[in-house]
Amino acid sequence: MAKELKIKILADNHVADENLKICWGFSCLIADKVLFDTGEMNDVLAFNMDKMKIQADKIKKLVISHDHYDHIGGLEAVLERNPKIDVYLLSDFSKELKKRVSSLGAKIIENDEFIEISDGIYTTGKIEGEYAGEPISEQAIVVKAKKGLIVITGCSHPLVTDIVETVKRHFPKDKIYLVFGGFHLLEKSEREVEYIAENIKELGVKKVGPTHCTGEEAIEIFKEKFGSGFVNIGVGAIIKV
Repeated sequence: MAKELKIKILADNHVADENLKICWGFSCLIADKVLFDTGEMNDVLAFNMDKMKIQADKIKKLVISHDHYDHIGGLEAVLERNPKIDVYLLSDFSKELKKRVSSLGAKIIENDEFIEISDGIYTTGKIEGEYAGEPISEQAIVVKAKKGLIVITGCSHPLVTDIVETVKRHFPKDKIYLVFGGFHLLEKSEREVEYIAENIKELGVKKVGPTHCTGEEAIEIFKEKFGSGFVNIGVGAIIKV
């Protein structure tokens, strides 16, 4: 994408606009046409969309990072308003989720590969991770912007460093300008978080915006490590890149 684009945070448990509602979950809208995740609750997402004047009929694609309640809770708030959205799911997501999406009239695209889903917007496809001792699949979003690549994560059950390394394999010549979203570091020790933050810097990432399930202590460590390269993320925030 050559021109500047906007990424709008529609759901998060941190707040940038006090007029909006928070929830445990994450959702963001890229260039007004690609939605990534839907947060935890329909009523919260619907309220925030209305307040932010988001037009559901302009949304063309919905990418679900992984099959957890706090990323699929607002499906109806979007798909009941616009059932013509293509929904990108990984093949091993639950039958219940697929049935839910289909019942709302949306088209399901099962895709496990790294592909371009819209002009300059990509899904990483399946990246394997672990949650509560069980394997879990997750996908992230990559946006080609004027300032470099933007990587957006849902929960980073695969380590956020693994996600960044996956992106770098697909774009070896591109610089990563910003990585933001859930980093899922709540259970990591201070030293482990410091190591992960240092690794992300070594991978050439210029800016980070950890939020959602990252954990407050971990967020503070990233803030310290990245300084002016730290970006505050919260519901209502609009990132211009």
